[in-house]
Amino acid sequence: MKKINKVKSKFALLLGILSFTQLKAQEGLPVFSDYLTDNYYLIHPSMAGISSCSQLRLTARRSWTSQKDAPGLQTLSYNTRFNRSSAMGVNLFNDKNGFHSQSGGYVTYAHHLMFSRDEVDLNMLSFGLSAGVLQYRLDQSEFVVGNDQLVQNSTLNTTEFNMDFGFSYHLGEFYTHVTVKNLLENEGVNNEAQITNNLRRYLFSLGYGFQKFGSKFLLEPSILYQYREGTQQSNIDINAKAYYELDRKTIYGGVSYRRALDESKFQLTDQTITLEQLNYVTPFIGVRTGKYHFAYTYTAQINANVFNQGGQHQITLGIDLNCRIVRKACNCPALN
Repeated sequence: MKKINKVKSKFALLLGILSFTQLKAQEGLPVFSDYLTDNYYLIHPSMAGISSCSQLRLTARRSWTSQKDAPGLQTLSYNTRFNRSSAMGVNLFNDKNGFHSQSGGYVTYAHHLMFSRDEVDLNMLSFGLSAGVLQYRLDQSEFVVGNDQLVQNSTLNTTEFNMDFGFSYHLGEFYTHVTVKNLLENEGVNNEAQITNNLRRYLFSLGYGFQKFGSKFLLEPSILYQYREGTQQSNIDINAKAYYELDRKTIYGGVSYRRALDESKFQLTDQTITLEQLNYVTPFIGVRTGKYHFAYTYTAQINANVFNQGGQHQITLGIDLNCRIVRKACNCPALN
């Protein structure tokens, strides 16, 4: 009985995840709000080597800490420029979501074309291509209760190959990114149950940095739009981020609001079916001191019906290496 209850608990957790986050356990690296913590390379391959420093970033995310077997995500990324116009990056991740888990790694090549004579007068177009291997796993060992042999008492594994492609354009304080993730189809381990094996996702973002001359305060509003081709679902992030220079430190913080542009079905405990749109609010704060970087992110769902009130916590740790002299005069923290 104890084992049956544990299985039911995991099924309830999985249903809650599918109902509200609209994320699939087989879609590759999920797109959360961690890109706002000095980590744009996680979602845009064209941002590899864009900074004046080589960047090493480690993130750890945990959802609903009060719930056993809750989803968790860890990433480790590194990107660097190895000559004036070429850069590379490596991105590793491990994502556990109920009975499903996935891990993978991408290698990125990025190319940066400077249209201006010098970086001071920034006018740059960047291209990035990532290729990676992903391993999908489905743990069925706890599905078998008693003598029920309809489900294998084992863990299913499969390995897939996929690619991401994108470009970025920077003109002074203005920037925009366009990325296509999961260019290829992936069957995964539960292809008979999933809605589609087309996991292609389109990302479009833009932003601008506002700063008065001589001021230590910088404001950077931005948006990120996502569209999933296979399920024809989309959502948008509206972000406000502020930076403050303090001695040799940079302190930043802000808030991101994510809203789905499509309604999803959700079944209540009394079997009633209701329609809701995903709503997230994510405040975040970070500090850069010397070559070190630390950030904390908290995500809370604000839907009428939620699986758990615990929210989602994420920590980002970073080190900047091999920094070169900053020559860009723009108000663009992601590059400087």
